[in-house]
This record gives sequence, C-alpha cells and structure tokens, in this order.
Amino acid sequence: MDIIQTDCLVIGAGLAGSAYALHAARGGFRVDLLSLGAPLEANSDRAQGGIIYDETADHSMLARDIVAASDGTSNPAAVQQLVDEGPDALRELLLEDLDVGFDRDASGALDFTREAGHSARRIIHAKDATGHAILERVARRVDSVTGITRRSGWVAVDLLTLSHHSTKPEDRYQPLTCFGAYVLDTGTGAISAIVAKKTILATGGLGGIFLHSTNQPGSVGHGVAMAWRVGARLIDLEYVQFHPTVFYGRNAPRFLITEALRGEGGVLVDGKGHPFVNDIDPRGSLAPRDVVSRAVQQQLARTGDPCAWLDLSALKPEFIRERFPGIYQRCLAHGVDIARELIPVVPAAHYSCGGVHTDLAGRTNVRNLNAIGETACTGLHGANRLASTSLLENLVGARSTAKADAAELRGGDFRQPVPPPWQGPARDADPLLIRQDLQLVQQTMWNYAGIVRSPRRLARARRILMELREDVLAFYRDCRPTRELIELRNAVQAALLVVHAATLNPVSKGCHFVTEE
Repeated sequence: MDIIQTDCLVIGAGLAGSAYALHAARGGFRVDLLSLGAPLEANSDRAQGGIIYDETADHSMLARDIVAASDGTSNPAAVQQLVDEGPDALRELLLEDLDVGFDRDASGALDFTREAGHSARRIIHAKDATGHAILERVARRVDSVTGITRRSGWVAVDLLTLSHHSTKPEDRYQPLTCFGAYVLDTGTGAISAIVAKKTILATGGLGGIFLHSTNQPGSVGHGVAMAWRVGARLIDLEYVQFHPTVFYGRNAPRFLITEALRGEGGVLVDGKGHPFVNDIDPRGSLAPRDVVSRAVQQQLARTGDPCAWLDLSALKPEFIRERFPGIYQRCLAHGVDIARELIPVVPAAHYSCGGVHTDLAGRTNVRNLNAIGETACTGLHGANRLASTSLLENLVGARSTAKADAAELRGGDFRQPVPPPWQGPARDADPLLIRQDLQLVQQTMWNYAGIVRSPRRLARARRILMELREDVLAFYRDCRPTRELIELRNAVQAALLVVHAATLNPVSKGCHFVTEE
C-alpha cells in the first residue's frame, strides 16, 4: 500500500474544495485534491441561477432575507459572516483574479437578477450556467498552480484517526483526531493512504439518496457518512431542500429549471392555467423553495396531475433564448419550446441545509478534520436555504477555513503516524445487486422521507434502511471496494441519518414538514 504525505487533503473538487486548494497552495502548503471524476463533475457545475453579490453598504436587507427564508432558524453569526465577507471573497477570486464571464449590460456593468425569497436584485450570473462558468475558471487555475495535486477518479474510503488507525495502543485515549484517509484509485483499483495535517471534507450534498434529484451522480452524502463513522457531530440533517421546478417528461431525464426564470417573471400554474401558489402564499411563485415545493406536491396529490407548469408568457421569446440558452436548448431537445410553450415541472431533492457541524472556520469536533460547502453546516441556512447563497457560501467557507488552517500549519505540531496496511477481500461485487440496493434507498427516501413526512412513514423508512444497512455492510466486508460499492455504503448510512434526524424533530420548519397522517 502506498502512503502519500501532504499538508492538506481536500476530499471533493467542487467550488468549495477547489477554492480552498487555491488559498492553501498560495500559502505555500502542499494540497492533494480528490475528485470522483473529471474536474467539472461536481454539483457546483450544475448551478444555474447565479451567485449573490451585494454591493450595498448596508447588508442588513440580505441578512433579513436569509433569516426569513430559514423560517427564523439561521445561525445569526453565520449569516453575518456571509453578508460581511461574501463581497470581498467573490470580488477577489472571481472578478479580480479569474475574471469570470458574468453577464453585463451595455455599459459594462454587472447584470443583476432576482430569485425567490430575495427582496432586491442582487444576483450576478453567466446566462443560465453560472456554476459552470465559475468552476471552469477555478478548475483551470487549480491545474496551473504548483503545489496542488489533482487526483481525478480517486474516492475516499474512510478517514484515518488516531483512535482507529494508530499502531500505538495509548492513542485510543487521545481526543478524536484525523490524520488523512484511505483512498481508492478507481483507475487501478489500488488503495492508498494519504496522510495529512489537515483533512477537509468538501464532498457536496446528499440529494442522490432520493429517487429524483438535481444533484451530480454520486452525491449521496459521502462526507456526512465518513464523518459520522469517526464521531463527528452532525446537525440539521432533516432539512433537505427540494427544488420546485425540475423538468418533467416521459423518458426524459430530470434536470433543473432555474429559479431565475421565476425571478424574471415566470409563474407556476396548474393544468387550467391558474397560479395556484398564490392561493397559499402572497409571494406566489417567488415564495421560498420549501413553500413552493409543498404547494406543487399538494397540487399534484389533489388533482392527480403528473406535473405542474411554468408559464413564461410574460417574458419575450428573444429574451428567453438569450438569457436562458442552456435551458432553452435542453428543453427543446425533449420536445418543449419554452419560448412559446409551458414547461412541465415537478419537485426534486436539491440541497442539504444540514451536514457536518462546524464553526465559522470550518472546524469540526474532530481535531484537524474540517468541512466546507454543502457538506458542512454552520447554521447559515437553518431550516431552508435562500436561493443563490450556496456558491457564495463555498467561497466564504473556503477562504476562512484556509486562512485558519494556514495559521495552525505554520505553528502546529501534528501527529502523523504510519497507518496499518489496507486489508480487504479481492472478490468482485455484483453490480446488479449494488444498483438494486441503491434504488431501494432512493425509493424509500422519496416515498417515506421526502417533501411531506409523518411518524408512520419515517418509522417504515427506518425499518427498511436498518435491514438494508446490515446487508450492505456484509456485502462491503466481503467484496473489493469500488466506487459504486463505496457510494452504496455511504448512501444507506446517510439516508438513515436523515431519517433519524427527521424522526427526532416533530416540529415543521422550512424543508422539514411533518403531518400526523
């Protein structure tokens, strides 16, 4: 087994992980950056609407919008950090350093749009592919910086801790301390140990544990499951945000229909053209996502319709094609011309507001283990995330965590023992069984722990998942690790953690909606 030494091991190469890698490398530290696949295979690349850039001197209005969207449950300190540090973090990296191609008006000024839950136009964008425009520039810079080793196709298997992987028996009495991870090179099948002074979880979300999701394949809560196995504190996992507008079509993939379309004047309607969300909330289609998703779900349950519809008739066709070219072309490929037809939409799992608990510098309760981005939970989002905060949170979290790590790395004394060799069976896993088990996880979560929950549904989900976890763990112990098997193991564990959190919380707030039925 190879042992690789580094300063910072970053698990996940989306915007949060990549931005952290840039900051750490510029501080003179060695960084190993793991990604499941190619550089742009991350949820960040799929972000359509935009990123908040609040240029006003007083950020109190933005702070109020974040708290309002969270149903009053956001962590005030995390909200204050985002609104105070966000503009500088964005400007320094994306505008001044990388010159990301955000849309601008005829005078060259940044073009601002609005999304649901926002009281002002404060979101900058690059057409309807903002995440791609940002991550493409960031990834290109990552690959040009000396000191960063990108390891594409490498999957973290388990975190290394003194408690579990030190050869010194007395180390089990030490405080929880992480010193890297066992990792799988999916290209060769070899397991290595990367020993690091700082380990950063930036694995994204867990939308992939649900049957319908906007997430990149493989987003099944890797960081949450790995952190749980070593004793990290988790928080707010019941708050899974469902996006209300995802394309619906027979034999067509589900893909995101950005909220920016509603920000520009699109309206959700039923099959008769009635704007039904207005009957539930005075903000109508621009109400927060949790409200709109439940409205759509309840409408479909009441009428038996397979989908709702997004009406863009208030927008000029040429504006639609110019402002939203990606969505226009993708819908057209599935037979819907959104410049003149209604868009069929349904909700889908989109974002995990909870995750691995951290302070405002990315610190978990496990020494030298940090978490950033969607994997982490500072309490910024509370029970429901305000649109277009996620990319900004990635930048702020990466910057603050890298800054704190740099100070510790320069003066700290880090234990880096040699981990024991990886020992595992050589038997190949049956891919059919893996797919079947993952589908069972996804169907169980969608049916019993989705947009609307009840104690009876959650109890059934827990029974199914507990039995499945035992089968999966036996399967895992008996087979050679592969990406698919690692994803299944983490998916069933993350699903159980979400169900457990939902079961413990009887109060409906934001994304977590409980009925007695």
